[in-house]
Amino acid sequence: MSHSVNSILSQIRSYQSQVAQAAPTGDVARGNAIGGLGGLSGTQPTAAPSFSQTLQGALAGVNQAQQTSSTLAAAFERGDPNADLARVMVASQQSQLAFRATVEVRNRLVQAYQDVMNMPL
Repeated sequence: MSHSVNSILSQIRSYQSQVAQAAPTGDVARGNAIGGLGGLSGTQPTAAPSFSQTLQGALAGVNQAQQTSSTLAAAFERGDPNADLARVMVASQQSQLAFRATVEVRNRLVQAYQDVMNMPL
C-alpha cells in the first residue's frame, strides 16, 4: 500500500517539476506577483496552470499514448516494415502503464473526496 502511495506521490512531484520548469523563475516576476507591482519590468507574470488544466494535459497524454499504441499495432498487423514488434510492444506497455496510473489517480481522488465528505463538522 505504501509503495503505491509513494509511486503516486513521485508522479505528482514529477508533474509539479514539469510545471515549475514551464513557469518563469525570475526574481522580478516573483516580486511583482507578491507585491502587486504590475508592469515593473514590462512583462506580465504568467499564472501556473490550474489543477484541472494539469489533469486534462495528463489525460491527453494518456490518450495520445493509447492512440500511438493502436496505430503501431495496426501497422504491424498490416506488415509495415517500420513497425517492428519491439516498438509495438513498448508502445503497448507504455499505454497500459499510463492508463493504470490514471485509474489509480482517479481512485485516489475519489477516495479523498469520500474521506472529506465523511468528515464530521
